[in-house]
Amino acid sequence: MTLHVGIDVGGTFTDAVALDDGHAYTAKAFSTRDVTTGILKALEVLRGRLGRSESEFVPEIERFVLGNTIVTNAVDEQKYAPVALLTTAGFRDTLRIARSARTDERNPHAMTSPPDVVQRRRIVEVPERIDAQGSVLLELTDEAVGTAVGSALSTGAESVAVCLLWSFRNSAHEEAIARYLDEHHPDVPYTLSSRLTPVYREYERMVTTTLDAAVKPLVTEHFRELDAQLKRAGLQTPVQIMQVHGGFLSVEETSKAPISMFNSGPVGGVTGARLLGEQLGRSRILTADMGGTSLDAAAIMDGEFRVLPRAEVGGMPTSLTAVDIETIGAGGGSLAWVDGRGLMRVGPHSAGSVPGPACYGAGGDHPAVTDAALALGLINPEYYLAGTVPLYPELSRDAIASHVATPLGLDVDEAAQGIYQLASSQMSNALRKITVNRGHDPREFTLVGFGGATGLFAAALAKEAGVSEIVIPRNAAVFSAYGLMHADSVYSAVRTSPWTMGMDAEALESEFSQLEDHAEAWFTSENIPTQRRELTREADMKFVGQIFEVTTTLPPGPFTESDKAELHRRFVEDYESEFGTGTAWTEAELLLVNSRVRAVGHSEIQSTQSLSSVVDQRDDAATFTRTILEPHGDRVEADVYRDFSVIGSAQGPCLLEEPDTTIYVPSGASVEMTPQGHFLIRLGAKA
Repeated sequence: MTLHVGIDVGGTFTDAVALDDGHAYTAKAFSTRDVTTGILKALEVLRGRLGRSESEFVPEIERFVLGNTIVTNAVDEQKYAPVALLTTAGFRDTLRIARSARTDERNPHAMTSPPDVVQRRRIVEVPERIDAQGSVLLELTDEAVGTAVGSALSTGAESVAVCLLWSFRNSAHEEAIARYLDEHHPDVPYTLSSRLTPVYREYERMVTTTLDAAVKPLVTEHFRELDAQLKRAGLQTPVQIMQVHGGFLSVEETSKAPISMFNSGPVGGVTGARLLGEQLGRSRILTADMGGTSLDAAAIMDGEFRVLPRAEVGGMPTSLTAVDIETIGAGGGSLAWVDGRGLMRVGPHSAGSVPGPACYGAGGDHPAVTDAALALGLINPEYYLAGTVPLYPELSRDAIASHVATPLGLDVDEAAQGIYQLASSQMSNALRKITVNRGHDPREFTLVGFGGATGLFAAALAKEAGVSEIVIPRNAAVFSAYGLMHADSVYSAVRTSPWTMGMDAEALESEFSQLEDHAEAWFTSENIPTQRRELTREADMKFVGQIFEVTTTLPPGPFTESDKAELHRRFVEDYESEFGTGTAWTEAELLLVNSRVRAVGHSEIQSTQSLSSVVDQRDDAATFTRTILEPHGDRVEADVYRDFSVIGSAQGPCLLEEPDTTIYVPSGASVEMTPQGHFLIRLGAKA
């Protein structure tokens, strides 16, 4: 008997999936502020679905994987632990100077400051200096370290970030501060830039280091409680946590660099979509993951998702390598409102799980996107999550009337259509950003939509983006949790090591050999068998004189003089793939900036033979009709299917009511079930 469990903590729901000898079971519970309670509630629902007793369920779990929003929520809400920053004398205001001008997206005439992660009074200058070659110009004394740390902690800081100039070339001074903290303040968490991200560009390195230190106390608190609760329940296997780069790390490794958990949950969905694309024979996939608070979009081309070497976190550039995910603040819980100019707006504020949309009847009196869908008749108030959560349509209509319809001089139906259309338009912008804005034709892609709310909006946002084919997975509502269980363990070792083609190949080989030693040590610490290990060498390269780099994979094996031509060819190919044919400045000299080794421990993945939804309750009548108001059209009679596998195909307008999601197929579109049990929607001219 093999039992694997995946958990995805979202802003509104915590999703759970169990694979039990190839049979998949799913569950949902409302997310909670402390995260742990929501996870335990989801596990309890899952236990009931499997028919296990309390004493046998958790101890039987052989693999436990987790995607969570602890770090993402802290960054989005800018709720950090009090953090101090130690930096080289003269560089106290690096975070505030930042990179060039900052403008408000909605007002190009306004200047905005970067988010304030660390208060200026908690930034302490350290008397030390190392030059670009790593030579010490001004020695850091023990007395200076004690004075700087004392000044930082006297401000009430609960953690310390250490980012000294050129420490990635020589980490001696940062290590001296670490030794002092370990000896005199062992309970204070800290982050060294030379350990976390030993690469050049002091601003991005400082942002990454400060963010990591700012979330460390929060993560430690959550994981301590989660670990204690799971151990009390009998969990024997280690918890694996999804990272921003698309792979897992253990709790121990994650605690060393918690900022790598940013966007942890959405990465699981992208991983699952890549696997689904392979199963369906689609080489170009767009993903749309719409939950309660946001929509996350990503592109998969030729079976690979895009990875960014300088990911943006909380509106600031970092030195993190991350899966390229575009996020829009529009989800089922996003609130509709009218601004001071008398214009309708949707988001970014969300009703969350508490109090939730007005229709929940839990005290929310402002209309959310879910309220608009309910008012249009797209959601059955008696079959939301298979009837386990009652909805109140009259509360939705009252909220829409009070806060949107009346201020704009519209009736409730018109306002509900407007909310739906505006939300769809905002979400389609995310798809355009990862296609048209990057030189890709969206008509060449298939949209894979998942998350509890995407089925209601997939057709609309696909049409606006220019996509004609949509796939909604059968387990769409918990697809990210499902995808988590199909990801690998991943570790990345990187350092700045400038190298040009005119230098000896041996110098570059030495850099990669040292990085591979770190990767091999990680394989050993994680007990990953030799047959499941994979090492890849990567390099961030550019033409001399350019600002930013393109990541290129090196030829396998030891790097020799004969490999230089192949490396040049690969870089030019990658460069033109990113910026267009003929854009490479082939006459210019190449500069390799960062050397990176990516270590992958491939997971043993169960094949899924069957899927059991949150609730398998089905209405006796497989097909009936309901009057709906189409978001872009008129009031029509729509067929409603509760067990679409019996029908197999249908024309819109129709609704597919699954126990944990609803799929809306508009007029002019068609839907059919694939051999794998997923829903394939094709848009027509009128869709």
